[in-house]
Amino acid sequence: MSRLIAIDIDDRALPAPSPEVDQERKVAVFDLLEDNAFSIPRAAEFPGPYRLGLAVREGRLVFGISTEDGAQVAEFHLSMGPFRQVVKDYFQICESYFEAVKRLPPSQIEAIDMARRGIHNEGARVLQERLEGKAVVDTATARRLFTLICVMHWG
Repeated sequence: MSRLIAIDIDDRALPAPSPEVDQERKVAVFDLLEDNAFSIPRAAEFPGPYRLGLAVREGRLVFGISTEDGAQVAEFHLSMGPFRQVVKDYFQICESYFEAVKRLPPSQIEAIDMARRGIHNEGARVLQERLEGKAVVDTATARRLFTLICVMHWG
C-alpha cells in the first residue's frame, strides 16, 4: 500500500516540451509507476496508496500528496538549489553518452555510462536527503523520481 499509483505533472510553469522530451516524461512516469516504494511519516493515518502531484513554483519543486480518492494528505516544497549542480552534471554526462554511442567503442561508452549512473545515484541521494521527514522512498524510487525531476527540467 505504501506506493505511488498516479503521478500528475503540472507543467504550466515549465517550457513547452519538444515531442522527444514529452516522450521521455511519459517513460519516466511509466517506469516510476511500475515499481516504487513511497510512504509519508503519517502513514498510519494515511497508509496509501498515494497520488503524487509534481510542479515547479517560484523555483521550488512542489510535491503534492493525496490519497487514492484525491484527498490532500501533504504538500511540501523543496528548494532546487541542492539539485542544480547534480542536474547540470547529469545533463552533461547524458549528452556525452549520446555522442559516444554514435562514435566510440563499447569500452569507452561503458565508462561514460558508469559515470552517468554514479551521477544519477548522487541525484537520488540528494533527493532522499531533501525528502527526509517528509516522505520515505527507497533508492530505486529515488532514482526514478530524480529522472522525472530531470526530465521536467529538460524542456
